[in-house]
Amino acid sequence: MTIEQLDIRDHMAQFAPFDNLPDEWLDRLAAEVEIQYFPAGAQLLTLGNDITELFYVRSGAVEIKRRSGQLFDRLSEGAIFGYSDLLRHRPSRYQADALEDTLIYFLPAAIIEALNDDDEGFAEFLVSGGQRLKASAEHHSHESNMLTTRVRRLIVRRPLMVAQNTPLQRAAQLMREQSTSSLLVIESTEEVDATTFVGDDQHQWHLVGMLTDRDCCTRVVADGIDPQTPVSEVMSKNLVRIQADESVYEAMLTMLRNNIQHLPVLYRRRPMGVLQLSDIVRHETHSSLYLVSNIFHQTSVEGLGRLSAEVRKAFVRLVDDGANSGMIGRALATIGRSVIRRLLELAEESYGPPPVPYAFMVLGSMARDEPTITADQDHALVIDDAFVPEEHDVYFEKLAVFVREGMAACGYARCKGDIMASNSRWRQPFSVWREYFTSWIDEPSPERLLHSSIFFDLTCVFGEDRLVEPLQELIADLAPKRPLFLAAMARNALGRTPPLGFFRTFVVEKDGEHRNSINIKRRGTAPLADLIRVHALACGSKAQNSFLRLDDIANTTLLAEGVNDRLRYSFELLSMVRIRHQALDLQQEREPDNNVEPDSIPSRDRHHLKDAFEIISHAQKFMAFRYPMPSRSGKDNGSRRRS
Repeated sequence: MTIEQLDIRDHMAQFAPFDNLPDEWLDRLAAEVEIQYFPAGAQLLTLGNDITELFYVRSGAVEIKRRSGQLFDRLSEGAIFGYSDLLRHRPSRYQADALEDTLIYFLPAAIIEALNDDDEGFAEFLVSGGQRLKASAEHHSHESNMLTTRVRRLIVRRPLMVAQNTPLQRAAQLMREQSTSSLLVIESTEEVDATTFVGDDQHQWHLVGMLTDRDCCTRVVADGIDPQTPVSEVMSKNLVRIQADESVYEAMLTMLRNNIQHLPVLYRRRPMGVLQLSDIVRHETHSSLYLVSNIFHQTSVEGLGRLSAEVRKAFVRLVDDGANSGMIGRALATIGRSVIRRLLELAEESYGPPPVPYAFMVLGSMARDEPTITADQDHALVIDDAFVPEEHDVYFEKLAVFVREGMAACGYARCKGDIMASNSRWRQPFSVWREYFTSWIDEPSPERLLHSSIFFDLTCVFGEDRLVEPLQELIADLAPKRPLFLAAMARNALGRTPPLGFFRTFVVEKDGEHRNSINIKRRGTAPLADLIRVHALACGSKAQNSFLRLDDIANTTLLAEGVNDRLRYSFELLSMVRIRHQALDLQQEREPDNNVEPDSIPSRDRHHLKDAFEIISHAQKFMAFRYPMPSRSGKDNGSRRRS
């Protein structure tokens, strides 16, 4: 493979749908690419042209217009076009022009068709509309574990390599200088400079052996071997090795089966790095399961607080491993709830057992299993009706304050709206909570609708489940019977609209700290969670998670065929854009937030992002139609047709 082909391959590997292809397919594509330069204003594709190749934008920008001349889309680096007509073997229905000087890769139809036959995920990507969005969402939905994580993800540094005639003393010095416990021996008689390693399958990079610090001790020092002896005389030969595309699970089995601590990782014949068992252990100990276990071993708030850095590492690791939003949300919710449970255990150890039974419930995203790394506190206390404020509230106030301050020490910001159990309004006996919920549903007002949007996502994390489950049942029973409440909730959910302007452009903040950005939570995931909640309330769903609510909604006739799936894929895509943005913030040592700059989003996602925002816009319009305000007589206007 030439240097130019390597460059093509590495560039395409950054963008969907190529970024999840096996190395063998990337190599084949890179070898088949034809390249052409187009100056600004040049026409790349005309209406009615026969399409025999897939277009890939290497650099520059392309404008796509419909037959009518109306702008359809603008594409930038990493985008592909022409695939819809290519797959259907029909003349082009679009015109494409270079907006600026543009470099295009052309991929022949034959190899694209062969790839479609071989890779279902790639084929699903090359479709339009909601299906394209589905492909993008599902691209990020594979399991994140040792069975699916590829070995190359664990390689963080290039291998130290030396020629086979390198003296042992020089090899040991290099290992000390680069703080590594192993080096690879290459079939070469020349000095090896690993910094010039470009990855060609050339003779001088052929791996012939490995030397470890243990070899230096047991074979060199113990046997009194001359330090000027070539490494080839001492190195381990007939190495066990693994390809970079194999799973971490396979790597671990290989190391255990062969009783080795160092495993060379190759891409074909090219050394990429050396994997150690400790790398796998470190990879696994950043998992949420390990963290949860560690949480319950902590004996103080300070100890819990020290784990906050590990939570962030686990979050980034999940994102890097390709976990979907559901997996990440469940992991973070499990961690957050575990912190609360341990804090309550520590509080009861300090203050003694509770005077009457209680349940500590979390609200909002934590209850829905949908928090991100920026989640704050939303919680409340439901106390048994034997509660006597004058006698018991001192205890429960101390308990609530302990949790509030403990969570703050663990990185969970206090709720700005004071929706926390430390607020006496949200620390009440069961009968009061029942009155709260009933009045919010029967007599909705702006304040009560706001409370419903927060408190109707709830789950018990500690204490007596029997004090929380009847509240969930009350909501599921009353809400479908109250058209005024549903209509008011629907109107309330329309307050946050997606950021789309004319020609499907993004509407961004114009000034302030976050200018030229979109708050992806306020304008994307939150309004979508709101409208899903309204439909879930209408069908009496007891589910808390948005995806599970969509499952319940799918069993009704509330939405037209296909709409449920489009909402699902939109929620996944928007959630992952938000999550990846926060992970990038952490990796670049910035405090994570929800403010995404469209220009920073890879081109493979920008188009899908527009699709998702359009789906929200259509869904909001339908929701206003589906839940009309009841007539003055108090009767519903009747059922409406689906859209």
